[in-house]
Amino acid sequence: MKRADVRFYAQLNDFLPPEKRAQNITCSFDVSGSVKDMIESLGVPHTEVDLILANGEPVDFFYRVHEGDRISVYPEFQCIEISPHVRLLPQPLPEARFVADTHLGRLAAYLRMLGFDTLYRNDYADEDLARLSVDEERILLTRDRGLLMRTVVTRGSYLRATEPARQLAELLQRLHLARAITPFRRCMHCNAVLRPVPKEAISDRLLPQTRRHFNEFYNCPQCGRIYWKGSHYRRMLRLIESVTGSS
Repeated sequence: MKRADVRFYAQLNDFLPPEKRAQNITCSFDVSGSVKDMIESLGVPHTEVDLILANGEPVDFFYRVHEGDRISVYPEFQCIEISPHVRLLPQPLPEARFVADTHLGRLAAYLRMLGFDTLYRNDYADEDLARLSVDEERILLTRDRGLLMRTVVTRGSYLRATEPARQLAELLQRLHLARAITPFRRCMHCNAVLRPVPKEAISDRLLPQTRRHFNEFYNCPQCGRIYWKGSHYRRMLRLIESVTGSS
């Protein structure tokens, strides 16, 4: 039986049981497999890994693990610049676009509220999510580690938080998105870009009080919903202030 030592650094330890964190983990194997398979067998999705060193030398996910190897696994570096030749995470997209799994409907609505192109349906199969992420170059958002371990997925983000507002703040901080926010330009229900619409054109769809107190309206060209700056708008402003203040 062959053996190799693996050690995870920084937030990658979140994926490990407490007794295995911040220490060497000895892995036994009969047949030499890829370092990607070994890392994911310990519970860490490859989409969270940006640098792997084997015996002090950078390697890619296809590196075959050998007897006695010392493997060091790192997440994305926030404060240290590393050579793009050894980085494993893909280059950031010119514009952050997302596809959210079926358990993240509220987060998807919040991202749309902030202006981010975010696909979501509550009946997407895992295969659909992986395909959309790859074909449309979208960041796959999920709390399902197994989904991020699919080989075809290259852009993904595992969300540690469970409450939607905290998930939003986590994502803004991790991907440095605060400056990319363009709020209230997308429909929170279907993701389409909103268009200004004269009050006269939709007055028959408004309640009398809304017609009387508001003059600025936006219409979704896809699902037909109407938006205006009522009490819901002020609540959303407070949410934006809270998550951008923590990002």
